[in-house]
Amino acid sequence: MANVFLFVEYPTCSTCRKAKKWLDAQGVEFVDRHIVDDAPTAKELRAWSTLGNIPVRKLFNTSGKRYRELNIKDRLAAGMSDDEAFELLAQDGMLVKRPLLVGENVVFAGFREDQWREALG
Repeated sequence: MANVFLFVEYPTCSTCRKAKKWLDAQGVEFVDRHIVDDAPTAKELRAWSTLGNIPVRKLFNTSGKRYRELNIKDRLAAGMSDDEAFELLAQDGMLVKRPLLVGENVVFAGFREDQWREALG
């Protein structure tokens, strides 16, 4: 059976729509998950961070309004712990970089076609 990926997205996000279109064109099977309505838990985010070798700081949507409103850049610079960062991300799906593509042995935060193509063939 082919690997079915979890595609965590915000449906109106243009990058998410572009990534979904790319996945469809490549014939990659995936299950959708709304990043706000069904936000990832701190435990999931920690596991994905580990699996994808993605530092927790790279899981933040740094271009998002909430990121700026909550002054997260400065809070991270001031020494926010990984535990605090994972908990903060889990509280608001809009803080999480998207889309997230989660597979058996791979996790991507954000859509970079060249990276996805190399990993997914």
